[in-house]
Amino acid sequence: MIAGMGIVYVFLTVLIIVTKISMKAIGNFDSILPQDAPKKKAAPKAAGSDDENVALAIAVALG
Repeated sequence: MIAGMGIVYVFLTVLIIVTKISMKAIGNFDSILPQDAPKKKAAPKAAGSDDENVALAIAVALG
């Protein structure tokens, strides 16, 4: 049980070290790779007037 816990502890330690090293390595290439352009929000579509929507709802309900 102690050997198994030791192996897990060593694995997690190595994982953390490798993750930190890879973050630094990727950070070096950040200036080379282009950044994502900010996405433009779509303009809201003009909805029909409330009277038209109410009339449509009444027609569907009665229909």
